[in-house]
Amino acid sequence: MNDNVRVRFAPSPTGTLHIGGVRTALFNWLFARHHGGKFILRVEDTDVSRSTEESIEEILTAMKWLGLHWDEGPFKQMERQELYKEKVELLLKKGNAYRCYCTPDELDLRRQEAQKKGLKPKYDGTCRNRNDRPEGVPFVIRFKTPPDGTVTVHDLLRGKIAFDNQEMDDLIIQRTDGTPTYNFVVVVDDADMGITHVIRGDDHLSNTPRQALLYEALEVAQPKFAHISMILGADKARLSKRHGATSVLAYRDMGYLPQAVINYLVRLGWSHGDQEIFTQEELIRHFSLENITTSAAVFNPEKLLWLNQEYIKNTPPLELSEHWEPILVKEGILSEGHGLSMEAIARPISSLNQRATTLVEMAQKSEFYFKTELEFDEKARAKFLTPETKPHLEMLIASLANLNDFSETEVEKIFKDIIEQADIKLGKLAQPVRIALTGKKESPGIYEVLHLLGKDVSISRLNSAIDWIDAP
Repeated sequence: MNDNVRVRFAPSPTGTLHIGGVRTALFNWLFARHHGGKFILRVEDTDVSRSTEESIEEILTAMKWLGLHWDEGPFKQMERQELYKEKVELLLKKGNAYRCYCTPDELDLRRQEAQKKGLKPKYDGTCRNRNDRPEGVPFVIRFKTPPDGTVTVHDLLRGKIAFDNQEMDDLIIQRTDGTPTYNFVVVVDDADMGITHVIRGDDHLSNTPRQALLYEALEVAQPKFAHISMILGADKARLSKRHGATSVLAYRDMGYLPQAVINYLVRLGWSHGDQEIFTQEELIRHFSLENITTSAAVFNPEKLLWLNQEYIKNTPPLELSEHWEPILVKEGILSEGHGLSMEAIARPISSLNQRATTLVEMAQKSEFYFKTELEFDEKARAKFLTPETKPHLEMLIASLANLNDFSETEVEKIFKDIIEQADIKLGKLAQPVRIALTGKKESPGIYEVLHLLGKDVSISRLNSAIDWIDAP
């Protein structure tokens, strides 16, 4: 391996980018980075009826969010039609392809007849040796699959695999409207882009012999193939939405960190000893095809959630704030154009990140830091903010007002002085203060909350609590 390694990720823009596609992109990206090669992004949009610009934009957004930056592209197949037409004409001239005028109804009838006879319902070659060209009659162009022999593919993960040519029919490479088909353009593009390795899901394994024959007919070098296993749900069924296989950007919106998603997906089918958590640099250094297993990987949402929690705990607050800020806006805790700096947003993170499993959960527990109007637990407010607690709150306000160093340590000293003077337990002071400052019965440590809110906000909220107690 050297810097000539060229791999590609080629999603179809017919929907959202899902977990399986991301893992394929990740394995290609890591392989390229490990070998100092190139990672190419190609949008396979020849399915004109289903491809959309919205899907293309979502794919690009998801790739950027995950940090899977491409070196070349994104190329769109619909912008490369002249190249495909040129290659179709080449195969026609060489006798490797032919025009087929069979109608869909005729083809359906022949398939039914073949099935009745117990034969494989493949194209019967009616137009294979036809030389006439009737005017105005629509046609497709088919590739002439050799009638006998086998195609042997050397898969880097699965070894030598042989396919019987008799099992394949004459593949349509151009539709009646002149647009090319998937298996044909994949070969043309991979050859034109100098792709050296094709790393893709094993659901494409059945396409490989057809593509191998096309490489040979076009007289271009065939890349090395590596077909990775599918991802299954816990019930061993193919991964679907019911297993949690939502789009990648849905994981972003649910408060997952891109590093956690990447770390989780790389371990679905690849390993490096017993190591579970990797930095990006470690992944690039250690990644190799030799450590990919061909057995199906099982998607475990709980494991992904655990990894996400680990990353939330250990990511520096300022770095974490870049991902947290859009979540705070989405959850309505910050407004669009809020004007806060990333440093201000990062400030309360250290009090919230040790127990949160997602950024959404962390956001929901942070409202009191950012909102000026608190939402109170009314039962808790009625229970803890009483005339009995008012003198304690007044003592606290007076002491805090004279405090120059508003650190957790100094705040704690004040609390100790008050509970000693008033001869009460800490909870008798801390819980009313917690309600006054956060509106809730639970929060991070009360000294930390005061420190992070700062003197002015803390005193203001404590005064508001006293006003509420005094209200008729």
